[in-house]
Amino acid sequence: MKPFTSEAELEEALATPSAGLIEELENGSGDLAILGAGGKMGPTLAMLARRALDEAGRRDDAVHAVSRFGDAQVRARLEAAGVNVVPFDLIENDDFSALPDAPNVIFMVGAKFGAATAPSWAWEVNAALPDRVARRYRDSAIAVMSTGNVYPFVASASGGASEDTAPDPIGEYAQSCLGRERVFEFGAQQRGTRVSIVRLNYAIDLRYGLLADIASAVHAGHPVSVATANVNVVWQGYANEVVLRCLSHATTDVFTVNLTGPETLSVASVASRFAELFDREVRFADEPQPTALLNDSRRCMALFGYPSVSADELIALQAEWLTAGLPMSAKPTKWAVRDGRF
Repeated sequence: MKPFTSEAELEEALATPSAGLIEELENGSGDLAILGAGGKMGPTLAMLARRALDEAGRRDDAVHAVSRFGDAQVRARLEAAGVNVVPFDLIENDDFSALPDAPNVIFMVGAKFGAATAPSWAWEVNAALPDRVARRYRDSAIAVMSTGNVYPFVASASGGASEDTAPDPIGEYAQSCLGRERVFEFGAQQRGTRVSIVRLNYAIDLRYGLLADIASAVHAGHPVSVATANVNVVWQGYANEVVLRCLSHATTDVFTVNLTGPETLSVASVASRFAELFDREVRFADEPQPTALLNDSRRCMALFGYPSVSADELIALQAEWLTAGLPMSAKPTKWAVRDGRF
């Protein structure tokens, strides 16, 4: 993939469907509602969904993007792409009857940063709200965005936690995310709702993400912590596709999949590569620990194939983006946090 020269080019790549996604959507039907579509990942996922449905011959099936939409530019981009924008505050509104009916739902709402200082807010967003959503869309297929943080830290050489690894979340954020999963599982068991749970680790958009954090530190001459010595990342375009494709795997038994790239990356090696690309020195901090938050993505790879952009390519693209002075979100992932306090 060639380097990007603008946000428009990046979003075009993130919203371009693969042949596999188009073929899979040809066999589906009905509208799609994306709840929490105004966040970091939601806009490009909504645009991808709209384009993929069009190319699958499902132009009459709407894509509803539900969010507060505090950013007018995001709303305008979605509307220009043919997405139906639904301004709606899921926390403040008690009556969900105004939400669009849809047989297919993606739940993307989450609270992470500030969870350590306002844990009740994290539990309201991550665990209480899902119950209201699960009841409103009890007859739909729901793909639920979750996180690899629900797993324990594992040995770096282990290949990561698999979907069969027992959750052992650290901190209020991760605990409330497991709460989210359990609430949707209850809906599947008690009301027969079809559910997929997608445990994502570090999607890369170039404007933000784990690689943006490391690259920015190296570029600015700041030390990079290697306490968490290994990480997983995945191209967000691939992540968007997998989330959409998980709708067809939703079952009352609850389908769960780890969504990340196939590579286990060395933080020191990634930082050193950025230093080489920037022609700068790299400084490290802290002592490497024997465990890390890692996901085994073999189930994802077997079902959906490998990402079209490798980790090495993502590192090069991230360096080019930063060097070109293209926009960054200034929203750090806090990937190096080990105590669960976000």
